Amino acid sequence: MLIMDRFTIPARKQSFKWRCLLGMLHGFTASILMQAATHQVYVGTYTGNQSQGIYTFEWDDQSGESTSEVSLAASSENPSFLALHPNLPLLYAVNETSSFESKETGAVTAFRLSDQTTSLEPINQVASRGKAPCHIQVDASGKWVLVANYSSGTVAVLPIESNGGLGSTADVVEHLGSSVNPSRQEGPHAHCINLDPKNRFAVAADLGVDKLFAYPFEQATGHLNLYRTTSISVKPGAGPRHFTFHPSLPFGYAINELNNTITAVAMDEDSGRMTMQAFQTIDTLPEGYDETSYTAEIMMHPSGHFLYGSNRGHDSIAVFQIDQASGKLKLVELEPTQGKTPRSFGIDPSGRFLLAANQGSDTIVVFQIQEDSGALEPTGHTIKVPTPVCVVFR
Repeated sequence: MLIMDRFTIPARKQSFKWRCLLGMLHGFTASILMQAATHQVYVGTYTGNQSQGIYTFEWDDQSGESTSEVSLAASSENPSFLALHPNLPLLYAVNETSSFESKETGAVTAFRLSDQTTSLEPINQVASRGKAPCHIQVDASGKWVLVANYSSGTVAVLPIESNGGLGSTADVVEHLGSSVNPSRQEGPHAHCINLDPKNRFAVAADLGVDKLFAYPFEQATGHLNLYRTTSISVKPGAGPRHFTFHPSLPFGYAINELNNTITAVAMDEDSGRMTMQAFQTIDTLPEGYDETSYTAEIMMHPSGHFLYGSNRGHDSIAVFQIDQASGKLKLVELEPTQGKTPRSFGIDPSGRFLLAANQGSDTIVVFQIQEDSGALEPTGHTIKVPTPVCVVFR
């Protein structure tokens, strides 16, 4: 006899009942997995030529293939970088331009997503508080949008209003300085701003001044606390472009556009400040490679065991393993992206596939991620999208 919830069940009947229960649970789990396997993918682009804005298609993370035709989700000017709201059907896009409403600033557009259609419904558009906005993130609370403006060297925080639209600016910070490359570092060029996994610090990479800035982020007001801001310099002329945090360990990684390297940084909170210390710099290109190439995107695998960086010119993805004790990187391989100018890429929610966005050849090429090494294996699946530069999964 077996006791369960104060009732007794004969052993022979118990076996039958458990088989039925397990069968029901298996069917329920399988149903959830089938539902979770399909995602809507949104692709940011540079407009002109063939592109008209943000494109979309359905993605099956079990087969590793798109399951619908690519369609235009929204007409928008240069929506080069996208960010999804963490828990509401909202999407935000920078408009990487130098003027908006006759002012020297780019813009940010808020869109509403629908389960009935693949089209994006525009809510509103506001100034980004700087020219050529090129990076955007929504904070974990879903109350704020953070933007990096390349040409003006500013980072801004915009409030999300109750209807999902964007309000007037909560905060804006202008970087100052320059560095050694006269054509690319004549002034500040904020290239990204990323919040840490706890939503407490925002790290901005500035290509123009060769620095990473760590701003304490005040969730109640949306302010970046300048009084407790810290910074760290990378090698002069490196040009830090994008940054990513390890999901669970105190490490961060900056990909440097101008000298094709990645800088690993140890990070720790001290009295409300983020202390940073670089402990490794590693090349993203093969030894002896002397042709023109620039890095672009850097992305952490959801497991925290692998790191990926794109090379434009060499047209490859550099794959690294991360030592979980020291945070140091070890090169696994350089995988050709089978296209030109891989400006960015996306890793699907299952962690099994990487989609490389080849801006120069109008293709997104699919790679399977090897579970043991993080290495990339081409699947043979290619998706045609005009000038793709950003890939996000809903």
